[in-house]
Parts: sequence; structure tokens; C-alpha cells
Amino acid sequence: MKFLLHCLLCAAVLLPLLAAQARAADGFSALVFTKTAGFRHDSIPEGIAAVRKLAAENGFEVDATEDAGVFNPDSLGKYRVVIFLSTTGDVLNQEQEAALQAWLQAGNGLVGIHAAADTEYEWEWYGGAVGAYFKSHPPGIHEATVEVEDPAHLSTAHLPEQWVRTDEWYNYHQNPRERVHVLLTLDERTYDGGEMGDDHPIAWMHEYDGGRVWYTGGGHTAESFSEPAFVQHILGGILWSAGDNTGEMP
Repeated sequence: MKFLLHCLLCAAVLLPLLAAQARAADGFSALVFTKTAGFRHDSIPEGIAAVRKLAAENGFEVDATEDAGVFNPDSLGKYRVVIFLSTTGDVLNQEQEAALQAWLQAGNGLVGIHAAADTEYEWEWYGGAVGAYFKSHPPGIHEATVEVEDPAHLSTAHLPEQWVRTDEWYNYHQNPRERVHVLLTLDERTYDGGEMGDDHPIAWMHEYDGGRVWYTGGGHTAESFSEPAFVQHILGGILWSAGDNTGEMP
């Protein structure tokens, strides 16, 4: 029943979104969404500031909000990319969910950072979009080795084959590999508390329901957003989600 309701609501808002996209300028705008209904990350202000700086340096516009009311056809029509930055819990109602779904179907891009995977557990479509839900993490912050699986993608081409960095490392309820294109994996031998074994994706992207979705598990710490390699990683995800084909899937 909920799926049918989403379909009907999406049909009602899809045409206005398509029209808004047709009117869009050559540049693009991104929305950073930071509403939390569970744990709230202290790093959210630093994340917003980092995206604003990326926008200023790379020729796109950015707004930031915690107001879920922006998830309506008119407001979403302004944006080519929506970034869920460490959102948690149930942050959208059914009408807002339908607006986001129709907006993505119109050919836009969704970016998830860190706790975006700890969001909307009861909404199956969102779970498919983000790729995997958060399950657990080891206590504390740990240095670990991140292995680059796709050295050609826009969000990973700048990284060394083995990228050593410090963050909070998520375990996920399911391995998303069969549903997404994996960009980065964690080497669980290099830190304590991994629960996914030899195949532990930590960043990925895919084309989903007419749009593009990119996710990274990094970004728990405030320091992440002043780390040049990590910030460049996010920039690549934003640009790819906006339609840059430099990192097209094979």
C-alpha cells in the first residue's frame, strides 16, 4: 500500500520537476540537507562549510537546510544535486519522500555522506538508493587503510591505491556490491571492529531509478572536512551526481 501511494504521489510531481530541469541554467545548484531524528554529528557545520567552499571554487551554487519542507516539487526543481550530510532517522514524511523520488527520476543526483546510511530505515526506495544501511561501528576513531577499486572515477582518481586515513568506520547490514559500483573498500586487517570480512565496501555509486546516487561512509569527524583528499573525494561525488561523465561506470 505504501509503495502504491508513493507511485501515485510521484506521478503527480514528476512533470513539474521535469519542466524545472528543462529551465535550468548551464550551471547547477546543490542542496545540503542535515536534518537529524537520531544521533547528531558534531561535524555537520564543518561539512556544510566544506561544501560551500567547494561550490565557490568550482562554479556551482549551494544551499543548506534542516527543513524537510524543501522536499516539494517547486523547491527541489531548483537543484540538480541533493546531499544528505549525516542525516539520521526518519526525516521525511510520505509527501516529501514522493517529491524526492520523483526528483531523482527526473534525472538528478543524490549524494550521501556518512550517516546518510543511518536514515529512513522504513523506506525501501531510499534503502535501494543509498545502497546499504548502517549496522554498527567499532568504538572510537581509527586509522585504517582504504583500498581504491576504481582509480578512474571522478571521486577516486586523485587517491593513492592504498589510502590511509582516520575516521569512524561503518559496518553495513548488507554488502551493496551486487547493486552498486564499488569505488573504495576497507581493509579490515588494518583496524579493529570490522564485521564484513574480506569485502567491505565503504564508498560506491550507481544509476538508480533514473538518476545518479553516490555515497561515501567517511565524514564522521570534523577533521575529515579539512582533509584535502577527502574533500576532493566529495567534490568528485557531487560532480558525478550532477552529470559529469568523467567517472562514468564501465
